[in-house]
Amino acid sequence: MPFLLTDEQKQFGQSLDALLRAAGTPAVLRAWAAGDHGPGRALWGRLADAGVFALAVPEAYGGVGPLPVEAAVACVELGRHAVPGPVAETLAAGVLLAGAGGPVAEEWLPGIASGAAVVSLTLEGYGPYAPDADAADAVFTVTGDVLRLAPGPGEPSASADPARRLFRPEPGGAPVAKGPAIRAAARAAGDTAAFATAALALGCGEELLRATVAYVKQRTQFGVPVGSFQAVKHRLADTLLGLEFARPLLYGAAVELASEVSRTGAGTGSAEGSPGAGAAVAAAKVAAGEAGYAAARTALQLHGAIGYTEELDLAWWLRRARPLRDAWGTPSACRARVLAG
Repeated sequence: MPFLLTDEQKQFGQSLDALLRAAGTPAVLRAWAAGDHGPGRALWGRLADAGVFALAVPEAYGGVGPLPVEAAVACVELGRHAVPGPVAETLAAGVLLAGAGGPVAEEWLPGIASGAAVVSLTLEGYGPYAPDADAADAVFTVTGDVLRLAPGPGEPSASADPARRLFRPEPGGAPVAKGPAIRAAARAAGDTAAFATAALALGCGEELLRATVAYVKQRTQFGVPVGSFQAVKHRLADTLLGLEFARPLLYGAAVELASEVSRTGAGTGSAEGSPGAGAAVAAAKVAAGEAGYAAARTALQLHGAIGYTEELDLAWWLRRARPLRDAWGTPSACRARVLAG
């Protein structure tokens, strides 16, 4: 079935692109990596004003969602501009808390939708680390059918991306919700986090390809642009194909998630963690993650030694591609889920 974004969805993406171009994200990234979260939080507020974080929050709690297609459009743009902060985790928390319901949803979901609350989280089966927990207003953890608010961000761990720091949340914390609904909501939140990360990876890969094409057009060797060499053209074409094949899988997963919302009427995304929607998300995640990482490898090779210098803004995208590929579902785990689904 053909799938095209509506004019409104395209305009939404274009408006975010314009907003982020004006924001100067490389400077925001450098400040975030240095522990200065002020510029990043200010940018987060502008994105919230544009409606980004409300996309995962039901209308009953001040949001407009869940709207998976619009969330994909937004996250591709945020990935293209390497916006710092726990974007996928905050969107996933919107789904998790909506599924939990009760006082914890009433307390946190309006803040997530408005941008007042930045949230990170960990879920069973996805590793023990909460990205950017030191900058988050809350870190939620789910173990079995118990949802807890972590008492602190915990100790930092090594990360390939200095603007995406990893923390193992402090153990304990009083339960804020429990029961079978938490287990189902956690499955839906895991799908949302993987889906958003896939979109971020696709956007990251697109920017890496764009910057590399621009560079090989102006870099010369033997008196001609290196972009005219056949081997360079083939490498760039392969990179483009990987990204373009990942794109329909991403939006196909968005349609599956939207259909699941319509089917369940739950307003919390893939509320039952359906195998079909989960497999579609996994397929999108592995394709977009691998394509983004391949774009990083191409960018590094064709830029040469300058590609990994701190002075070049591109280095921030290079260091982000592999962590996005592996976060919220490694390639092997995603492939296994596709086969199982």
